[in-house]
Parts: sequence; C-alpha cells; structure tokens
Amino acid sequence: MTTNALSSLWAEPRATDAPERVSRDWVLVGVLMAAALLEGVLRDDVAWRPFATIVAVGLAPVVLWRRTHPLACVLVAFGTVMALGLASLLGGAPSVGLDTMIYILVLVHALVRWGSGREIVIGLAVVAVAAAIGTVADYTGPADLIGGFAILAAAAGGAAFRYRAESWRRALDQSRSEERGKLARELHDMVAHHVSAIAVQAQAGRATAGQRPEAALEALAVIEGEASRTLAEMRAMVRVLRDGAPAEYAPQPGVADLGSLARRAPVPVVDVELPDDLAGLPPQVDAAVYRLAQEALTNALRHARNASRVEIQVVEGSGRLRLRVTDDGQTDPGRSVNHGFGLVGMTERVQLLGGTLRAGPAPEGGWTVDAELPTKVRR
Repeated sequence: MTTNALSSLWAEPRATDAPERVSRDWVLVGVLMAAALLEGVLRDDVAWRPFATIVAVGLAPVVLWRRTHPLACVLVAFGTVMALGLASLLGGAPSVGLDTMIYILVLVHALVRWGSGREIVIGLAVVAVAAAIGTVADYTGPADLIGGFAILAAAAGGAAFRYRAESWRRALDQSRSEERGKLARELHDMVAHHVSAIAVQAQAGRATAGQRPEAALEALAVIEGEASRTLAEMRAMVRVLRDGAPAEYAPQPGVADLGSLARRAPVPVVDVELPDDLAGLPPQVDAAVYRLAQEALTNALRHARNASRVEIQVVEGSGRLRLRVTDDGQTDPGRSVNHGFGLVGMTERVQLLGGTLRAGPAPEGGWTVDAELPTKVRR
C-alpha cells in the first residue's frame, strides 16, 4: 500500500492554473528584503553579519517564482541553508543566518501546492537534509522541534489548499459535463422526432405513389425539409455530445411553456412576458430558454430573501433571442457570479449554443440573469 501511494504521488502532475506574479508578490519581496536588512543592521548577535545579511536579502526575490518553478526555488533556498549549516560546522560559528530567513517556509508551501509529484518528493527530501544539517550545526533543543513542526505545517497547508482547489475544479467539470449531457439528450430527442416524421412521410409517399403521384411529391418535399433541419440539429448535437447515455424520448418544454412554469412557482407574483410570434425558433434554443428560465427562477427562490416578484422577459429581434429574469429580493451577500454550479451549467449551455450570459446583482436591487441566444442554428 505504501509503495502504491508513493508511486501515485510520484506520477502526480503539476497543479493547474498556477498564477503568474502579481503586484502583492513584489510587495512581499520588498517587505522581506527590508526586514532582513533591518535585522542584519540592528541585531547584535549576528554571526558573519555582512555575509548573512547579503544572503538573507538576496534570497528574498526567489519567492517571485515559487508558483511557476517551485522545485527550483526550494533547491536554491534550502541549498543555501545547507551551505550555511556546513559553513557553521566548519567555521565554528553558531547559527550563521538571520531569523528573517524563515520566509523560505513559503517555498515549502508553494512546492506542495503547485509542484508535480516528483518535484514534491525531491524538494521535501532536500528540505529534510537541510533541516538535519541545520540541527546538527546548531542544536537548540525545543526550538528545533518548533522549526520542524513549522516545516510540516507549511507542507500540510500546501496539500490542503491543493486538495481543495482540485475538488472545486472537479466539481466544476462535472457540472459542465452534466449540462452538456442534458443538452445533448435534448438535441437527441429533437433529431429523433424529425427522423420519425421522415419515416412516416416516406411510408405515406410510398403508399400513395401509385394512385396519387402529386402526393408522393408533396411527401418528398416534406422529407427534404425535415432532413435539412435534422442535419443542422445533428451537427449541433455532435458539438456538445460528451457521453453515450441513452435518451428518454419525451416532448421538450420550450418558451411557450414558461407560463406554466411561472404558475408552479411558490411566490406571490411571477410575471412572464413573451413575444407574440414564437414560430421558427430552433428547437435547441427553444428548450434552452426554458431551462435557463427554470434555473434562474429556482435560484431566485433559493437565494433571494423576501422575494415578492420575479419577472421573466423574452424578447426576439435582430437574429437574437434575449431572456431576462429579475427578482426584487434581498440578495445574499455571499452569492456571486463565480459561485454556484447552477450558474456554471447555465453559462455552459449558453456558450455551447453560441450565446452569452450575464448574472449578478441589479443596480436597483435583487438579482438579474440576462442571456442572449442566436435564433439561427450554426452550420
């Protein structure tokens, strides 16, 4: 079991989305350099004062690369610590180095948080060797135990943050995958409907071809139209299909069903405003608007405190269909566009269909979901 765990750790890839340097990193480096310089100047018991001060100040910029090159940073910093320990042993000087250099624990945290498995193993081995040399060179009893616990705490903190980030990423990926699966099944149902219509028309044309040739021609015209729509929707389905789960054949609700959705909502008032002419909407867009409104209404009921009115407005024009869902509730301060898998799924669905979605607090209060979808199927 231990061998399997080590093999799994060794094969672990680097954490994804490691951020580049940001302004606060430069501020941190400036603070560390200033602190090291002040300690080197003001402390009375600094061994090899100029050398120790230069080392402590010069190592501070290494933290700038701690996320993108975690192992290299650990090798540089703790290699220097090893060199100081060996110098202390050979030169007989006690504790060569400044207390400020405790900032190198940030590199241990970054190593476990952002490094690959083999980088973590190699880096922690170097840290252990450096800690052992430092203990031998200047053993201070309980203080060394505290230093060891500090190293373990930095590594454990990095592991905890890494696990949390990976769990959140997997949950987001699962939410996106589920939304793609829902959309693919809906498109599958629509295509199946068209294919069934084609089969019926073909059978009817074949049955009447002998007695009424014109009926057969009419059937062929219907088949041609159905086949064109089916081809366009199949192309859309192929772009989003992510699994082979069987679909359940059932009529898909659309924009026209938003009124019944509003009547089932347990709030005093749900106003629905729809365009007069709903004909000609692509089936996947028709179904998507309903699903988006359903999710937005659910979010309003779940998160907007004291909501007394929810407005669902659908407007069509210039080749776009716009859905706007607003509520008058008191928005939860912890709720934001970047949180909640419902919003992730809504965004995924809209983007797959070539549209855009915005969600956030409204200036006049409450919460607004604003989506735009094309009314033409991409070919």
